[in-house]
Amino acid sequence: MADARNYLSLGRKAGRLETGEESCSILLRSGMAKLLVLASDASDNARRRAEGFLYGKKTPGVTVPYTKSEISAATGKNGCSMLAFTDLGLALSFIRALESEMPGTYTGVLEQLEQKKQKTARRAAAAENTVQTKKTGKRRTSE
Repeated sequence: MADARNYLSLGRKAGRLETGEESCSILLRSGMAKLLVLASDASDNARRRAEGFLYGKKTPGVTVPYTKSEISAATGKNGCSMLAFTDLGLALSFIRALESEMPGTYTGVLEQLEQKKQKTARRAAAAENTVQTKKTGKRRTSE
């Protein structure tokens, strides 16, 4: 299994990972963030801000066993204590890798992300089956 930090660098290169408190707060407010990640040595102020960002949202947040310097090395950004994934599949892969490194620690978040993934897949399948006719504008299901 791949090291979870590899998913941080992969997400950054793919443009599916944003770093910094300001970027994370914007993503969470807009509903685009799928997972909020906090470094293990993040300051108390950063932790409180992260809790405030997540308050009332369905987006999960986790504290990872990596320090700010380890996260900075993986993402290529200096002094990074908070980051947000914008891609559900990548966030799910990251949490799976963390869960394989530390069994039982991230089970709740893993289940939550898997449920979101299944819900997204069901919605995509339902949208694919629904066809709108051009004449009447009514929907009908293709079989």
